[in-house]
Amino acid sequence: MKITTELVDYKNEKQTSELLSLLNKYANDPMGGASELSEYSKTNLVTELLKRPYVFSVICYVDDKPAGFSNCIESFSTFKCKPIINIHDFAVNPEFRGLQLSQVLLSKIEDVANQKGCCKITLEVLEGNEAAKSAYIKAGFKGYELDPAMGRALFWEKPL
Repeated sequence: MKITTELVDYKNEKQTSELLSLLNKYANDPMGGASELSEYSKTNLVTELLKRPYVFSVICYVDDKPAGFSNCIESFSTFKCKPIINIHDFAVNPEFRGLQLSQVLLSKIEDVANQKGCCKITLEVLEGNEAAKSAYIKAGFKGYELDPAMGRALFWEKPL
């Protein structure tokens, strides 16, 4: 079995088609919200990604079949005065789970983050997604707190 990763070239139609397919499978999964990507997203995502030099995507292949992916967004730490990589989307297709592909993807993301001089990589994970939490812990991720008296950091949103 051959496992490889590639940074997605948003001008490469084959790769972007694979990325959209992987993202749609993730969107349909209960951990991704359990609903199809909108037609707007399917039609416009690649064009919008091309406009954003601070975004990158990674696809993991098993025997040249797209098996998992991640979409990452560069941010910035004012405290450290260095870039941060946020893993925005991350999934391995069910038929490829159990092959440690999450570790392969996370390692590739870490390589990119190191090349960019980042101070950390961030992500969010659902409380009930034990498999993902286990994979992230194995790769060195953990929740954080600045002061134990104030508790752990929370990720909140305000839909617009």
